[in-house]
Amino acid sequence: MLYPVMPIFLTDVLHAPVYVVGIIEGVAEGTSALFKTWFGYLSDKLQRRKPFVVAGYASSAIAKIIIALAQTWPFVFLGRFVDRFGKGLRTGARDALLLEQADETNKGLIFGLHRSMDSAGAVLGPLIALILLQAFPDNIRMVLYIAAIPSVFALLLFFFIKESKKHILTSKGPLKISFRDFPRHFIIFLLGMALFSLGNSSDTFLILRSKDLGLSLSLVILVYIFYNLVYTLLSTPAGYISDKIGSRKIFLTGIVIYALVHLGFAFNTNLSAIWLLFGVYGIYIAFTDAVSKAFIGSFIPPEKSGTAYGLLQTVTSIFTLCASVIAGVLWSAFSPQVTFLFSSLCAILSLLFFFFSKPKNLTP
Repeated sequence: MLYPVMPIFLTDVLHAPVYVVGIIEGVAEGTSALFKTWFGYLSDKLQRRKPFVVAGYASSAIAKIIIALAQTWPFVFLGRFVDRFGKGLRTGARDALLLEQADETNKGLIFGLHRSMDSAGAVLGPLIALILLQAFPDNIRMVLYIAAIPSVFALLLFFFIKESKKHILTSKGPLKISFRDFPRHFIIFLLGMALFSLGNSSDTFLILRSKDLGLSLSLVILVYIFYNLVYTLLSTPAGYISDKIGSRKIFLTGIVIYALVHLGFAFNTNLSAIWLLFGVYGIYIAFTDAVSKAFIGSFIPPEKSGTAYGLLQTVTSIFTLCASVIAGVLWSAFSPQVTFLFSSLCAILSLLFFFFSKPKNLTP
């Protein structure tokens, strides 16, 4: 509910410049990066997943209340910090919890289903925001207050989750986070993700670009709903297909789509084409987000899964921090076109690494 209105709340209501939006989004992702690997590692060491997941989602619920009460952009900064801390706390443990419920034949399907459920909320949330804005015209703050309510109720559901004890550590020594613990192809994949993430700035810039081209606030939310709907419908099928033909093929196709979409945002001035670009962007998300987790899940040892997923999230978050700051600076100092061209270039160059990250036990 918050995401499509957040950049507009910052720029139009709190009068923050675009580069501040980039800094807030960048530091927010950096905050989660500081904690993702550590908490993923800790969940592996303790062989506990649920406490990290519950505490992480609780932090995000508190963050929404902070943002709703914000009168100046530094309070939004604080709220985003708390929210991303919660993400860092829960992400590695949550993905490991999902992996423990999977086998070799359905990893892509399970992660795709999780993404579909997550994105279903991303469709319903903005839809509720759109309805609220019709009832309370231009009252973005009202949307922020109401957004905190479902977070509290959703948190209660996590107390009914039961953990699996499927994977038990065989080593009695302490776990150590070391690149040497992982296969070479995983390291190559991480390098590719680092380069790609350097250009993968926050989606708030896509929202700001749409408003910059002339879309009203209601249409911005509606096009964001359309984007979420596309990847909600495609995430599970993409995961299923990746199990059949190989996650690598689906993932690489998604990266190519990303590069093309950002070229479109760089040069497009047609309002109608924004719908097409957001729709195709939804295909990119469906082809890469859950599929990338199934991809690396095929060649990491189960007892290291929390650490590996946390490490992946940390690498992407650190470079996404840089990406959002760079995007804000490029936007303010040069133009939106330069921002999106930089993103497209990073995606194209990252393909060189992804082509070489091909574990032997994966379908070609």
